[in-house]
Amino acid sequence: MLAGLSPARRRLALALLAVVVLAVVAVAVPLLSGRGDDAPSAAPDQDEPGPVLLVPGYGGSTRSLQGLADRLTAVGRDASVVAVPGEGTGDLTASADAFAAAVDDALARTGADSVDVVGYSAGGVIARLWAADGGAEQARRVLTLGSPHHGTRVADLATSLAPSQCPEGCQQLTTDSDLLARLNAGDETPDGPTWVSIWTTDDTTVTPPESARLDGALELPVQSVCADAQVGHGQLPTDPLVQAMVLAELAAGPPVELTATDCARLRQG
Repeated sequence: MLAGLSPARRRLALALLAVVVLAVVAVAVPLLSGRGDDAPSAAPDQDEPGPVLLVPGYGGSTRSLQGLADRLTAVGRDASVVAVPGEGTGDLTASADAFAAAVDDALARTGADSVDVVGYSAGGVIARLWAADGGAEQARRVLTLGSPHHGTRVADLATSLAPSQCPEGCQQLTTDSDLLARLNAGDETPDGPTWVSIWTTDDTTVTPPESARLDGALELPVQSVCADAQVGHGQLPTDPLVQAMVLAELAAGPPVELTATDCARLRQG
């Protein structure tokens, strides 16, 4: 078709064709690469902490975390404890749904771009369920505190000896639970937030204590910072040393690799 045109008309036709091709490429490439309007937003800015939401563990007591929330408030953070349905003993996925609603409310109330999350005990599993279901895009940092990420033998024992005393939430925390198997089958720490796991080697509720390890997270056993620390599972949210560790890890900037050199400073508050 171009052969019958004069040289000038041929050059004009080729130029117009090039413009059309470039326009098509400009539209097609974002669509094919998944980088159009529906592309995921960039990871939250680590230098801009948002509100802190604290998730209680099995039993659902908000009182256990109120002291830590108060300490965060004292240093200028917007911190609140999220009540979970069924006092934390029911289906953990239902608790994750309730937590998702609380996150949406906190972001709308504060206008922040992201939240920081502290999940104590089973609350850390609830936070992970929320993150795996898309919540990771809303979090700057997720910190778990003595959480049975790979189950606990205490729940195993309960299902064996007293099954009537081990409701659904308890059953989901056994070492062979379907829920934990699914949660741990892929990436234990989805992209978006930075992840921190604080736990104690003295834990007799999460057994073995190493169940609190989280692949891809910054691991901080309390005793790796203060070797002589004697902190049980129930003391994790209230112990001043652990609270200081949490505050340090939720500060602006990247998470801190706390070591024994930080022990004295953290104990001073």
